Amino acid sequence: MAGELFWLALSAGLGLILWIPYTTAGAGVFGLKSGTTDVPKYSALPEWAQRSQRVHMNLVESLAPFAILVLILNVSGKADAATVTAAATFFYARVAHAVIYTMGIPFLRTVAYTVGWLVCLFLLWQIVG
Repeated sequence: MAGELFWLALSAGLGLILWIPYTTAGAGVFGLKSGTTDVPKYSALPEWAQRSQRVHMNLVESLAPFAILVLILNVSGKADAATVTAAATFFYARVAHAVIYTMGIPFLRTVAYTVGWLVCLFLLWQIVG
């Protein structure tokens, strides 16, 4: 498997687990039955769980462009060591973003998000440049 695809798979895996913290918090607030039958009111969750839910949604939004760029790089044969490093950087930036945002650290969360965004711009440049 190409390096970028490995990091894409890990990033998708991150998206598969980021729902667990806020859903667990929701089960504690609303109860298990309510959580399986109703759409929860996220505003009733503790602040950290609300931030955790936003972290998950943010990754879902960022993952699509990242995935498309990685797939284009691999299909077009433009992948190289720099794009593998960039893909790894995206993954680690998103992990950092998840932890920092959930903890409620405002400035650092923006830095972590921006790193992931810049990686996507770099990958786009590798394709069209």
